[in-house]
Amino acid sequence: MSGDGVNGSGSGGRSGSGGGTEPAPARILVVDDDPTVAEVVTGYLRRAGYAVESVADGRAALAHAALIRPDLVVLDLMLPGLDGLEVCRRLRAAGPVPVIMLTARGDEDDRIAGLELGADDYVTKPFSPRELVLRVASVLRRAAAAGAEDVSAAGGGGDRLTGAGITLDPATHRAAKGGRELALTVREFDLLAHFLRHPGQAHGREDLMREVWGWDFGDLSTVTVHVRRLRAKVEEDPGRPKLIQTVWGVGYRFEPGEPDEGAAA
Repeated sequence: MSGDGVNGSGSGGRSGSGGGTEPAPARILVVDDDPTVAEVVTGYLRRAGYAVESVADGRAALAHAALIRPDLVVLDLMLPGLDGLEVCRRLRAAGPVPVIMLTARGDEDDRIAGLELGADDYVTKPFSPRELVLRVASVLRRAAAAGAEDVSAAGGGGDRLTGAGITLDPATHRAAKGGRELALTVREFDLLAHFLRHPGQAHGREDLMREVWGWDFGDLSTVTVHVRRLRAKVEEDPGRPKLIQTVWGVGYRFEPGEPDEGAAA
């Protein structure tokens, strides 16, 4: 491949072989109907040491995901037949596999819809394959850390978090407000847990990306989307939030008591 951007030109590479007793490489499923993009992405990920397979449409993606149980899916939104949003919805319904979406630069509504369905990150086309590899590594690290936290909480009972009538149990990965269970995505659960652990503290969007999800880079609108979604589930009036307040020029603050009037993002 010549150059560093992916929009529709280039060629993929093949991975080098690994050593004897090293852990099995993470399995990644690439879903894109553009053969050039799929080839480039597959090549870069293989050279980074991942075991990569590629399919070109949504139905094949679901069938292949059920077969190989990937550790992460790189998913294009614009797919023939079953589109990427529906594929993401079905993947998330089947289990907690991390998903990174590939989107056109202008498709903001689709990106937000994908994040609301539980996608972990997105990359806009044209993009740098090396940036995608870094994002894959970041999302996999976060998924592994979340799994380790769940195991630790299950073994040690976990510390239940409470505030503003909300109870969150890391061991069972369940949260409730006023006795009513909250239907939270993994990202929303992590964000709420972070707020409950740090009541009254102001958090910048960059800080939340890094501390909650382990992302060292990315579009800050991702945080805004997750905060808005979480407000819709924990606030009495999401349009006038009292628990998750906007701190202008900084980010957000969780107020478990009787806060001043908040403002929406």
